[in-house]
Amino acid sequence: MDLGGDSPWGDVPSQSKRPEENEALSTAKTDQPSSQATLTTPRSPLGRGPRTPRKIGAQTTKLEAVDNSLDPLGPLGDVSFPQQEQGPIPPRKEPFANRNVRPTSSTSQSSTGAGLMDSVNLDDDDPVRPKPKNPPPVQLPPPGPESSKRQNQPSVSIEEAAKPTFEVSVGDPHKVGDITSSHIVYQVRTKTTSKAYRQPEFTVSRRYRDFLWLYNTLHGNNPGIVVPPPPEKQAVGRFESNFVESRRAALERMLNKTAAHPVLQRDGDLKIFLESETFNLDVKNKENREPDIGQNKGMFSSLGLSVGGGGGKFVEHDDWFHDRKVYLDALENQLKALMKAIDIVVQQRKGLAEAASDFSASLHSLATVELSPALSGPLEGLSDLQLRIRELYERQAQQDILTLGITVDEYIRLIGSVKNAFTQRQKSFHTWHSAESELQKRKNVHDKLLRQGKSQQDRLNQANADVADAERKVHQTRLLFEDMGRVMRNELERFEREKVEDFKSGVETFLESAVEAQKELIELWETFLLQLDAEEDTNVFYNPPTAAPGAAQSSPNKADSAQPTEGTAAEEET
Repeated sequence: MDLGGDSPWGDVPSQSKRPEENEALSTAKTDQPSSQATLTTPRSPLGRGPRTPRKIGAQTTKLEAVDNSLDPLGPLGDVSFPQQEQGPIPPRKEPFANRNVRPTSSTSQSSTGAGLMDSVNLDDDDPVRPKPKNPPPVQLPPPGPESSKRQNQPSVSIEEAAKPTFEVSVGDPHKVGDITSSHIVYQVRTKTTSKAYRQPEFTVSRRYRDFLWLYNTLHGNNPGIVVPPPPEKQAVGRFESNFVESRRAALERMLNKTAAHPVLQRDGDLKIFLESETFNLDVKNKENREPDIGQNKGMFSSLGLSVGGGGGKFVEHDDWFHDRKVYLDALENQLKALMKAIDIVVQQRKGLAEAASDFSASLHSLATVELSPALSGPLEGLSDLQLRIRELYERQAQQDILTLGITVDEYIRLIGSVKNAFTQRQKSFHTWHSAESELQKRKNVHDKLLRQGKSQQDRLNQANADVADAERKVHQTRLLFEDMGRVMRNELERFEREKVEDFKSGVETFLESAVEAQKELIELWETFLLQLDAEEDTNVFYNPPTAAPGAAQSSPNKADSAQPTEGTAAEEET
């Protein structure tokens, strides 16, 4: 074999003529030292016929002759490893005549490489050319319960994430002014995350008429929105502590509902109310700049339309709004009946408190007249117990008002605010039809001018402009009416959700307060009974001086034994 030829592929034809030499070479290579162990893995020749073992005589001589690392058909046909020891060979164009032989060698190389990868780590034994490792393919995680939960979890929208929070408290009610101008002033404390305010926390002073101004202004600024209303006025007893406390709680709920509304919380008048330290001056300046505040303000102001006109009788054509209106009327009647029942329960509790007070006074009078200390003491204790029961009844009556009563009263007023929104929708409907009537009139004038000919060209041009303007107003008023309907649908759905939550919370608080009041009442009676038993054990031994000496000696001991019981009763009472 000529190893010094110009091309290492010159001996390719010898492979097809003498296959027994390659077999002998691969068999003899197994006897090599361990340095060539990486190349002795048997391979399965692909694309070749069955091989029959043959005995070749001159094996040693042929091993020395063909032991060339440059032979591409050397041991196992794996030429890539020893070929790189002499440096990289510049690329050369393969002769056209030898291309039909290359696939056989490449196939054997690929099959040999696959066998070597299964048993030998080539990267450790061949530092010259490590076999490149492909990165593992990126696979998606299996659809498990955690991944599906993470994918199905709704992400928070930008609006929700950027929605500011408000925490408003109304407290410290105190009376100011003289006899003619006396009124109650409240401290309104606000904590907010909104960037529209100068500080995150601030406190201002407001009176009742300021809350009423806020409601009327928000109602005029936002047609179709259900604005939480303030409690109603009361001329008699407006300085009583119970009434002031119930009004304070109602005003606090009003402000928190208003600040939690996604539309009302962005109103500039709410910002003035919560933050302004010169409230009266700011309101006066605002009214001077906007003299028609509460009349044409809002979406109708841009059209020069007024929502104050009543128009004709309104007939509801939308079944959804008709059903809601009937439902609200029935709900209002039921809530008013419930409010009357709560008032009766509160009056009865106050009557029980007055009866307990009268009973206590009678027992106290009887205890002062009674000469026997064994009877006057329990009577006096029962008198004190009735006074504590009276305080319990009065407190429970106030809790009934502040838990369930204030919720019922609030939703009666909210239904009134919803009806005001319905009234605004009716006015919007009449405004739309008034614009249509005006459009029809202007069309009639335009048609009349057309029939008169071209002599009235100037008036005809003006009539065309009037008709176009009327059509624009009709289109805009119709869109405003439809938009108000969509707003009211959302508001009524919000009203239903909040109603369920508020009544659930109010009823739970009402029941908890009732249970606590009954527990306290039972504890008062049990404590009094234990104290009475202890006093009876003590008073048995108060005998006249003519008693026997033995009894006189035994009475102190028994009295001492009764003292721990009395002390225990006193501790339980405490």
